[in-house]
Amino acid sequence: MSESRSVSSSGDKRTNPVTFYRQVVAELRKVVWPTQQQLITYFVVVMVFVIVVMTFVSLLDLGFGKLAFAVFA
Repeated sequence: MSESRSVSSSGDKRTNPVTFYRQVVAELRKVVWPTQQQLITYFVVVMVFVIVVMTFVSLLDLGFGKLAFAVFA
């Protein structure tokens, strides 16, 4: 049986910095960048999520702290 090998660029040969830079720029041109409105929406969603999780963890910390003082005090 013949074994199929995938062609990998890593390990075969090194790419010079100029070629690497050109490839990076070419890949970045393919990226779909968010609009300003999408960016604002994503920012608000992330901030709300962080505040909710922060509040939840703070309440757990407060509750377990009071429980620990009630048990060991």
